[in-house]
Amino acid sequence: MRANVDEQLSVIRRGAAEILDESELRLKLESGRRLRVKAGFDPTSADLHLGHTVLLQKLRQFQKLGHQVIFLVGDFTARIGDPTGRSETRPVLTREEIEDNARTYREQVAKVLDLSGVEMRRNSEWMEGLGADGLLRLAATHTVARMLERDDFSRRYREHRPIGIHEFLYPLIQGYDSVVLKADIELGGTDQKFNLLMGRDLQRSRGDVPQVVLTMPLLEGLDGQQKMSKSLGNSIGVSAPPADMFGGIMSIADPLMFRYYDLLSDVDERVLAEVRAGAVHPMEAKKKLAEEIVARFHGESAAVESRLAFEARFQRHEVPGEMATVTCRHDSDTVWICRLLQEAGLTASRGEARRLVEQGAVRVDGRKVSDSAAEIPTGRPVVLEVGKRRIVRVEFFRRIDPS
Repeated sequence: MRANVDEQLSVIRRGAAEILDESELRLKLESGRRLRVKAGFDPTSADLHLGHTVLLQKLRQFQKLGHQVIFLVGDFTARIGDPTGRSETRPVLTREEIEDNARTYREQVAKVLDLSGVEMRRNSEWMEGLGADGLLRLAATHTVARMLERDDFSRRYREHRPIGIHEFLYPLIQGYDSVVLKADIELGGTDQKFNLLMGRDLQRSRGDVPQVVLTMPLLEGLDGQQKMSKSLGNSIGVSAPPADMFGGIMSIADPLMFRYYDLLSDVDERVLAEVRAGAVHPMEAKKKLAEEIVARFHGESAAVESRLAFEARFQRHEVPGEMATVTCRHDSDTVWICRLLQEAGLTASRGEARRLVEQGAVRVDGRKVSDSAAEIPTGRPVVLEVGKRRIVRVEFFRRIDPS
């Protein structure tokens, strides 16, 4: 049985940045209808991270309240590239690149949503058939002046940075998606507000009841400063190994933990209040959060194992007994630390290795190495650590001279 309106509103408000507007939302809920709740995701990369799951988590809540969730893959809009927050035009992706990225989405989304009750759509379904005439009619609904009200467009215009004509089409197409899907509610990040309101405008212009817009905060990454982004190196991928996912969450600062609870956790308000009030020790609260997130994407047993491994490694300072082992071939008695880190797969380049060593993030056999010119003996195996989560055992052997 569906929760009453006030109970539903309490769930919907949790973590939300803005609801435009709540009086309209209440009316929709009071109608007793199963509302159509839409969120779109452009497959511009293959992997989702926890920042993307903020919207998925809110969709999950709507799903549990008994409403119809619509997961829209923006395979057509991905060809344009969302201009939100951009200071320059995005490179255009090919169909093949978009398809490769979209292929992984269903599996990743299934870890948050019950796909048996999700309406999964692609906006190429209607946009490819719209034709030039339909696109012109859509473009005629708004003016250039209206588009320049958008902050990122107006900033680029003032700075004489190029704006592609096709970029003006992006918010129009996103709004048209809401018309086609008959959306009652659309979710998006706070940076998507202009695009989301476009859906309201287009629905209203066609005589439809406009959708309610619900914006969610952008989740900060591991640095606690910038929004989570794979390109910034501050993200936790939903496909990350359990130990990396657990360790990543444990590495966030305590104040940021409350935000992660708000936006990612399923715990009820009573537990959340206890965490906020300090009734749960911050370390224990963070472990519980990490366990919950790992269990969501990898299962309960992986979550328990990750917690036990974390406690053994970082609280009791035990070296893991089943760490990965790599083999490196060397003819000399020593090897340069930066070369070794790259060959062991712990860094992508020797330049990255040098920076990590100089930052104090590298240990050899438990001892910090801060000299980027250091030479490591190759006469016996060593344990290499980078940061708190990357650790391997390196075994050396010499090449055999066939002569």
